[in-house]
Amino acid sequence: MSIDTIVYEQKNGLSRIAQLEKGRLCEYEQFNENGISEGNVYLGKITGKTELAHGKTGLFVDIGDKQPAFLNEEEYGHEANLTVGQSVVVQVQQEARAEKGAKLVRSVQFVGQNICYCPFKMGVGASSRIEDKNLVAEYKQKVFEHTTGQEGWILRTSSVDASLDDIYAEMDDLKQLYDDVRAKARNAVAPALLYSKDNPIFDDIINVEESLQKVVLNNHNLEAEIKDVFEGDVLAEFAAEPFAEFGIEDMLSEALLPEVKLPSGGRLYIEETKACVAIDVDSGEDHGHGSISHLNEEAAYEIARQIRLRNLAGKIVIDFAGSSEYKYIKPVLEILEKELLKDKNKARLFGLSRMGNVEIIRVRRRPSLSSLLTKVCDRCQGQGRVQNNG
Repeated sequence: MSIDTIVYEQKNGLSRIAQLEKGRLCEYEQFNENGISEGNVYLGKITGKTELAHGKTGLFVDIGDKQPAFLNEEEYGHEANLTVGQSVVVQVQQEARAEKGAKLVRSVQFVGQNICYCPFKMGVGASSRIEDKNLVAEYKQKVFEHTTGQEGWILRTSSVDASLDDIYAEMDDLKQLYDDVRAKARNAVAPALLYSKDNPIFDDIINVEESLQKVVLNNHNLEAEIKDVFEGDVLAEFAAEPFAEFGIEDMLSEALLPEVKLPSGGRLYIEETKACVAIDVDSGEDHGHGSISHLNEEAAYEIARQIRLRNLAGKIVIDFAGSSEYKYIKPVLEILEKELLKDKNKARLFGLSRMGNVEIIRVRRRPSLSSLLTKVCDRCQGQGRVQNNG
């Protein structure tokens, strides 16, 4: 999956970003500029406690959202025994969903263009997507030598294309940003926003810059900023109605349907539940190829795309067509694992279960597409079925 076009539209305070490959929608996100977004840092006030499993304690924190956010009291590198009414600096790890408030952490981190600053961790890590292991080892050593005190760093994929001087300057900027946040926290009254993450379009561009051909957007100021940040290396074009121009609305409507048609005639059925996401591969009208192996391989590519497009997360269970013997499923698993590596969210493939299903765990950071664009029907309460009276 190689993203070639990013489409950005801003209207009435809502910003929407669509990533396309050869005209097909692959990823979508939206955010309210004044909303509670993943990566934002707040001074929150603890409003309550709740007992969790294994003797652990959870905290409800007011960060200015309509529903309390959740914080696990025990977190590596931080003391426990926090009290109700106490103020605490927190960062949004997962955005709120319809039935749950945002999930918070105290181990804040700040993401730069080439490197991430982790004040509460130690050591230097690197993105697993960097292929040149010798170069990344050299950069890790140089970053370590530039480190002062107990702090951690993570080299991003783009870091090995930057000069060490640029990375050192970014390290200094991120440390200054953290100092500014701490100073702001000392003078703020909870709940208060201490740091708001940059527009995610910059991160999106960095993640797909190698294959990206153009960015189309309806904001002249952002257009100029993109050209300035990327020094003209990214083609940015203005369009008054970019989503209409690319037919994004129709593609979003299609992405909300439970059935996905495959080119060979097979189908995917995708169902989101509170416990997991279930995906079934059905041979349907796949008479042309007559090969279950071909169908499953085709399905593996599409499933990886649908996971990103619909932002499916948590436990994902897949029932491929035909036999579930490992020797038949192995090539399918290899395709699925390779495609999942392109995902900026961490997705771990666990292989086959004893019941013959393929299992995936994917990190949840933002609401799913269906949570963003739909709500539960008041009449059927999400069942989507009509009562049989006769």
